[in-house]
Amino acid sequence: MFTGIVQTKGKILNMNPTQGGASILVGVPTSFNKDLQRGASVAVNGVCLTVTNKSKEKISFDVIKETLRSTNLSRLNQLDEVNMERSLKFGDEVGGHLLSGHISCECQATLKKEKGEVELVVSKPKRWEKRIINKGYVALNGVSLTVSKVTKSSFSVFLIPETIKTTNLTFLDKGSTLNLEIDQNAIFHKV
Repeated sequence: MFTGIVQTKGKILNMNPTQGGASILVGVPTSFNKDLQRGASVAVNGVCLTVTNKSKEKISFDVIKETLRSTNLSRLNQLDEVNMERSLKFGDEVGGHLLSGHISCECQATLKKEKGEVELVVSKPKRWEKRIINKGYVALNGVSLTVSKVTKSSFSVFLIPETIKTTNLTFLDKGSTLNLEIDQNAIFHKV
């Protein structure tokens, strides 16, 4: 489980195709790796991945083909920044919302900056459109966010300064693809 509070940004150092998918090497600050164990779960752009190896400032992950097909990890290039969060431990503060790291789908997003606000406008995926509600929450690239506007074809979230500073959400091109995780409570409610 995760909280959607990004702990650091990592950099893609290498992404090598493998028979089963890909092996990803991510550079992170030394502090992020402290006491991190092989086999631990880490959210990378919101995707729950298993640590296969680590050194002082690097972490390796194996990513299977299904994960590459259903997330934006297949679109990553060397030196791209990714949002990183270690898994939640019992007793930790939950500052965001409970997330599984299981991506619902990919979605297209555009960043709008005007009148001192930073708004992320996201195309509403048809399959999940009834589950995205005003003042509900979503996770985009692993960042827990509150839905502020909902239209027929899109929804919006507004970014606070801390989110702007600590995540990769403001480095988007028009129509960038983000990983979307829907509010788990919304999945189980009848619509």
